[in-house]
Amino acid sequence: MKGVILAGGLGKRLEPLTRITNKHLLPVYDRPMIYYPIQTLVEAGISQILVVTGGNNAGDFLRLLGNGGEFGLKHLDYTYQRGEGGIAEALRLAEHFAAGEPLVVILGDNIIEKSIRTYVQRFAAQEGGAKILLKEVDDPHRFGVAELRGDRVIGIEEKPKTPKSSYAVTGIYMYDAQVFDIIKTLKPSGRGELEITDVNNAYIGRQQMTYDILDGWWTDAGLPETLYRATTLVREHTLRQRGPALEEDTLIRLAKTEPV
Repeated sequence: MKGVILAGGLGKRLEPLTRITNKHLLPVYDRPMIYYPIQTLVEAGISQILVVTGGNNAGDFLRLLGNGGEFGLKHLDYTYQRGEGGIAEALRLAEHFAAGEPLVVILGDNIIEKSIRTYVQRFAAQEGGAKILLKEVDDPHRFGVAELRGDRVIGIEEKPKTPKSSYAVTGIYMYDAQVFDIIKTLKPSGRGELEITDVNNAYIGRQQMTYDILDGWWTDAGLPETLYRATTLVREHTLRQRGPALEEDTLIRLAKTEPV
């Protein structure tokens, strides 16, 4: 099983923050945003990871991450996406890297609380196809929304005005090698992009899609509001994990740097 992190795009919804850097290099609490999807994949047991990036700051990823030694990796792969062709277009660049193996794909601005290891293991045990992770949300119209019937996904609608459920498709996808053949059949949407929702609906049409409900909190960080939410959630989680001593130490350090 290999991992792909999609960290391209121009991040226009976060301007002016993204005017001089890639969105995925912005800080979320105490580390760059890109650290979180890498940690998610590594914790799930994935050691071969490709970062798909683009724009004028693509070289900064190499300077920041190197070969991934900070995450316990021996090597980290990179590839470059020109322009903004959509999530599926970015994923297509991973075909050579995948080399026929199944993939766990995560959007670079998706941050989660808990491990996905169990879901990855379930996907590895199924006979090919795909798996998506869903999360019940209050604002499903912002996302691709899954229509469920029993234990099956029967369709996904992108940013619907009238959602058929409150279950959003998170930016974590698992695919077998068929995904690249599917992408090659796609036509650009009205936005001029190759949509990942069309990929997922193709698997649904083949009755090869499974799903799990993601445990713990999940957020994207592609808007000022959600970037703030991600920072708040990560801070609370970090302080909870490390205990009150960390918070006390942080306050002491802040006090020492306050001007007299």
